[in-house]
Amino acid sequence: MMNIRVLLAEDHALVRSGIHSLLKTMPGMQVVAEAADGAAALAEAEAHRPDLAILDIAMKGMNGIEAVRHFRARFPDVKLLMLSMYSSEEYVMQALNAGASGYLLKDSATYELERAIRQVMQGQRYLDSFLSPQALDQYMRKVAEKGTNMEVLTPRQRQILQLIAEGDNTKEIAYRLNLSGKTVETHRAQLMDRLDIHDVPGLVRYAIRVGLTTAEK
Repeated sequence: MMNIRVLLAEDHALVRSGIHSLLKTMPGMQVVAEAADGAAALAEAEAHRPDLAILDIAMKGMNGIEAVRHFRARFPDVKLLMLSMYSSEEYVMQALNAGASGYLLKDSATYELERAIRQVMQGQRYLDSFLSPQALDQYMRKVAEKGTNMEVLTPRQRQILQLIAEGDNTKEIAYRLNLSGKTVETHRAQLMDRLDIHDVPGLVRYAIRVGLTTAEK
């Protein structure tokens, strides 16, 4: 049986420890690195060159979906399995469109985690058994007809949208991203214009709906 080198990215330490323990019981699995956010996961991938990255969808800083986009660009050979509490079609499709090979819910049985990993490592797409293929097909048809507003945002605008939704103000965002306050304000004005959303609560609701952040953050 092949040895699978796994990178695990999850921002809750207890959850991450539990998943790590589960992986250790599976034949051929080796957790080579852990991370608490997407940026750290990319740094660990550079250092350890895993075969598979398991990424929580909702992490502060750089969330799982943004991390997937960066993984696809920088580490195209790494297989990507998204882990999430959320089963909405929009979350699933955002992850798959970003480049994830699989989408697994956190309340899945242990055997399903192993099945997902092995299927993804064989180059196949894996969807949690509780997800409805019919609902996903319907959502994909709707997006194909109408498009999605997220497509019009730049990576920087998506990053700023996430930080706004997580409660950071202009000064905090500028410090985090090493930008001027004026540049942050410009990006915010542009993303509001592109999304046709003109207040912060509206941006927060939108960010939650498309999976950039969660209500619990």
